[in-house]
Amino acid sequence: MISLAVPENLVYSRPESLTSVHNHYCPGCTHGVAHRLIAEVLDEMNVRDHTIGVAPVGCSVFAYNYFNCDFVEAAHGRAPAMATGIKRVLPDRVVFTYQGDGDLASIGMAEIMHAAARGENITVIFINNAIYGMTGGQMAPTSLPGQKTTSSPNGRDVETAGYPIRMAEILANMDGAGYIVRRSLHDPKNIRMAKKAIRMAFETQMHGLGFSMVELLSTCPTNWGITPIESLTWLEDHMIPAYPLGDYKVSEHLAAIKF
Repeated sequence: MISLAVPENLVYSRPESLTSVHNHYCPGCTHGVAHRLIAEVLDEMNVRDHTIGVAPVGCSVFAYNYFNCDFVEAAHGRAPAMATGIKRVLPDRVVFTYQGDGDLASIGMAEIMHAAARGENITVIFINNAIYGMTGGQMAPTSLPGQKTTSSPNGRDVETAGYPIRMAEILANMDGAGYIVRRSLHDPKNIRMAKKAIRMAFETQMHGLGFSMVELLSTCPTNWGITPIESLTWLEDHMIPAYPLGDYKVSEHLAAIKF
């Protein structure tokens, strides 16, 4: 008979806020890492039973299958608008959106800007992998100058396509924003820092301090055309210089929060 007892020295297990199903993400994609961090935070804060997530359109369109909490699906780019409605009707719920760069910074630009401007008390997890993942690797608003994609085979030409959009810097200027930071998922140290930021974003919401967003630099080995290991180095060498990590806006009231 197979024993189901939990080993005394167990240090790593599936968070209760993740379902026990295999996800569809490509090898080396850090969506799975981001999912786990969010799930760990929901467990540690003991808020899973009254949390509602909003799934985007993009690679993470099936996020509702992976989180063990209530979830809804929004139209492309409209997750902040849907989250606004849910939070206003159910203010006691913890509400978060999970969005990629095409969803948030392209078709959803108006929604994210006005949600932050209004100070909607929601949390946004923004996955920035500098490319459109689900639809075939086209150039995204966050693609780097010179970056080759299926729609910019010679590299992004800033004279015709403009420059990358830095969402953390933009949203930090909104009066309604309480917590805006950028982290990365390319190594253990930065993954730990990302988890702390996700926790602070949810604390911002639970303390009624306004709009919060954690931008996470993420990998896309498949559409970048490199191996999973190479993608971690590419992120560190190319994305972080273009998208500096750090805290872009932190409400002074957050300093008093103990957790």
